[in-house]
This record gives sequence, C-alpha cells and structure tokens, in this order.
Amino acid sequence: MTTTPPSKTGRRILAMQLGFLGLGHMGLAIASNLLAAGHHVRAWNRSQEPLARLQAKGAEIVKEPVDALQGDALFSMLANDDAVRSVLIDSGALAQARKGLIHVNMATISVALAEELAVLHDRLGLAYVAAPVFGRPEAAASAKLHIVVAGAPSPVASIEPVLAALGQKIWPVGSEPKAANIVKIAGNFMIASMIETIGEAAALVQGHGVTAADFLDVMTNSLFAAPAYKTYGDLIARAQFEPAGFKLTLGLKDVRLALAAGEAAHVPLPLGSLLRDNFLDCIAHGESDKDWSALAGVAARRAGLDERDEKRPIA
Repeated sequence: MTTTPPSKTGRRILAMQLGFLGLGHMGLAIASNLLAAGHHVRAWNRSQEPLARLQAKGAEIVKEPVDALQGDALFSMLANDDAVRSVLIDSGALAQARKGLIHVNMATISVALAEELAVLHDRLGLAYVAAPVFGRPEAAASAKLHIVVAGAPSPVASIEPVLAALGQKIWPVGSEPKAANIVKIAGNFMIASMIETIGEAAALVQGHGVTAADFLDVMTNSLFAAPAYKTYGDLIARAQFEPAGFKLTLGLKDVRLALAAGEAAHVPLPLGSLLRDNFLDCIAHGESDKDWSALAGVAARRAGLDERDEKRPIA
C-alpha cells in the first residue's frame, strides 16, 4: 500500500488495491472518486463504454469479474439481485476471491439475498460490508452521498476511510449487513411515496387552475424545504424526466423489495401495493426509461390533465 493525499478530514490514508464491479451512472461516479482519492482500481463491467471512460482516468480494466477480487477490497454496484447472483456467485468469482478480501456491496438488494451473502462470505473466509447509498448520480459525482453501513466492526473500520472519500456522511446501523439493506429499501420506499404524494397534490391544484410550478415553489420553500422534496419537486414541476438519474424500472424493483421484506416480517405496506401498480401504469405507457419521478404523472393522467397545456406543466 502507498499513502494517498490528505482526505477531506485532513488525514492521510493508505492507498488500497480495489476492485470495482458495475459501472452504471452511480458506479462510474463512485469508481472515479476512488481513483481521485489515490486508490488503484481494477474495474469490470458488461458494457465497454463506461470502462473506456474509467480507464482514461487511470483504472485498470480486467476481463473477468474474478480478476477484480484479488486486491484488498471489492466494491460492487450491480443493478439488482439477479446481477449480483450472476456476476459474483454463479460465475464462481466469489469462491475464487483472495482470502481476507473485504467485499463492500453498495447495491440495493433484497433482505433475503443480503442474508445469503453474509453466510456465503463467512463460509469463504471473506469479510462482507453492506454500504448502500442515498443520493442521485450528481451527488455521487460530487462525493456527497449518504452511505449506510453495516457489517462486522473490524472490516467496517478498515473500509471507512475509503468510504469517507465518497460521501458527506457515513451512517453505521449495526453488525448485520442486512440492516443497511433494509434501511436503504425503507428509505427508497419513502422517496417513492413522496413522489406519489407530490404527483397527487400537484394534480389537485392543477384541477383548480394553479400550476404545479407555483404550488411546488410554495411547498418546497416552506413546509417541505428538504433536499429530497426540492430535488423531486423541481423535476416534477418542469416534467424533466429524461435523462433518468434513477430509472423508473429501478424504482419498481425497490418497491417490490419493500413489499417482499414486509411480507417476510408480516409488516403490511398498503401504500407499497399502490406504488407498485402506479409504476406498472407508467411502464404500460412506455415510460420505463424515464426517471422514477415520472411516477408523479400517473395522478395527472388519471385526472385527465392535458400535459400540453402550459398552465399544467406536469407529465
């Protein structure tokens, strides 16, 4: 290991040999910040374009996922349970990882898979830390993510200086990795619920001649002057759903994760069922690739509001 430049806290940290799997919008931004912090990054991704961009920043590109599991730690930001299982388990990559490797899984995965991964890593002699994040790609790019962390104390302590270069705050929630995953699932459930509420409230005022922009300007600068309300309120008021910072299909995935977690613990989530159906409504109307804030348009569509009417600027 070598010493990196001072971190945001002013401390020098040891540069690590890191693997990285999954270079979507979030993964590419996170991997770029790991490079900027002075770490050596070996990266793998199915599509080549993000790899070329990361290679230009100094990353080493590897041909197979297993090649990224031979350093000090592996960071993964894969899209869903199926991708995690395919890339890490079914491929045999995890079984061939360097002993003592710390796997930092930043993806939003199911509680069931989180439990399975914890057992599997322990059996293979690998450390496992769950570190899902709150924040859109622009927050990832500017290293302002909120990182929820859970895992055994020793690997968490080892990896925290690296995580500090990726976000504005680290939130430890316990020694069982699944704790971070359920916090992330519940948090995304709250965001989806907020988007739905904004959409319904905006449709209500538009039905009485008030624009969504005027209404949301009042709300997000008074009663709901919080970052999430401001970010999504602005997107909804301007109907700016492309390019997607977080695709609508991923929102549906996360709501389904919440419903599955609720069923496993006998916790009813009535609003979750509504959200699932409204996400499906959007997909049925060809909006799969839009930002998940397009969910707000379901209420307007049901109310018969004309999205071409300049007085009603909501999709």
